[in-house]
Amino acid sequence: MDISSVRRDLHRIPELGFQEFKTQRYLLHFIENLPQDRLQVNTWRTGILVRVNGDNPSKTIGYRTDIDGLPIKEETGYEFESEHDGYMHACGHDLHMTIALSILEYYASHPVKDNLLFVFQPAEEGPGGALPMLDSEEFKAWKPDQMIALHIAPEYPVGTIATRPGLLFANTSELFIDLTGKGGHAAYPHHTRDMVVAASHLVTQFQSIVARNVDPLDSAVVTVGKIDGGTKQNIIAEKARLEGTIRTLSATSMSEVKNRIEAMVKGIEASFECEASIDYGSNYYQVNNTPALVQTFMDQMTRLSDVSLVECREAMTGEDFGYFLKEIPGFMFWLGVNSSSGLHTSTLKPDEAAIETAYLALTSYLNEIAN
Repeated sequence: MDISSVRRDLHRIPELGFQEFKTQRYLLHFIENLPQDRLQVNTWRTGILVRVNGDNPSKTIGYRTDIDGLPIKEETGYEFESEHDGYMHACGHDLHMTIALSILEYYASHPVKDNLLFVFQPAEEGPGGALPMLDSEEFKAWKPDQMIALHIAPEYPVGTIATRPGLLFANTSELFIDLTGKGGHAAYPHHTRDMVVAASHLVTQFQSIVARNVDPLDSAVVTVGKIDGGTKQNIIAEKARLEGTIRTLSATSMSEVKNRIEAMVKGIEASFECEASIDYGSNYYQVNNTPALVQTFMDQMTRLSDVSLVECREAMTGEDFGYFLKEIPGFMFWLGVNSSSGLHTSTLKPDEAAIETAYLALTSYLNEIAN
């Protein structure tokens, strides 16, 4: 396998969630060219499930990779930049897939005692592919006893693997609020219901949620990243829309934050005599690593001379892999890729040398626990 070539091929064809048609065809073509005597392949929507049948299985170990891209115009200057204008693999899913293919290629040719299930999951970036995939008949037929996944980390150098027992990633929810009042001429504000003013009051009120409603020993974030309202400088806005995100380190805090948002929105409706609607969009459950399993992995990493293990802190990052871990024991870890640009940026340039680190780490670990 030419690792760089595969990664660059995949980088050229980023696609949004449940629209990964070219990506799925590329992955299937790669898989079809592997030795087939131990493989079984099934598809679910734009995703793929590949089972490597063990020689004498007592369990199935799952490895999940996400496959979708983001609606970001690429500005990396790569010779192999995205061929889909306005879309980019700005979260490293091209590396994720390449790593999964390299490990799958190894086990297609090397016998293993237990079954391995490679899960190529669509729509991680939205609207969320993990939960419906979990509920699918295709996944249930091969449901693993343990699940593993990784995510690239631009801030760590190549060779670094970072993880921890327990909570790794936060609970997350999108937030969309639409306000509708009454527009009119700026010279006659008393005849209107101004939704720019209403939206401004609402954003200001949100600042008290974390400060006064969340346990100081817990953590939460409420961010409004976008406001749309109005059409012209001398027209009072009939409508306004707020778009944001909620992040919490506990499921309880997520519920409490949403309750406060809903109460505040009702107050705005009364105060400004307007109508409001709330849409939470995609909600992702926390990534909570199974302590015993991740500790075994961490112990194995300390025995590898090419890996630098870091026990990291939890992060406010969101990942729908949390839904897998809610039902199936397992863990996720960060993979250092040494990029000066962060995740979800147009200039993200992960170091491809990290693919080899992940390959060595994961084959070492799987050989240890699946034989």
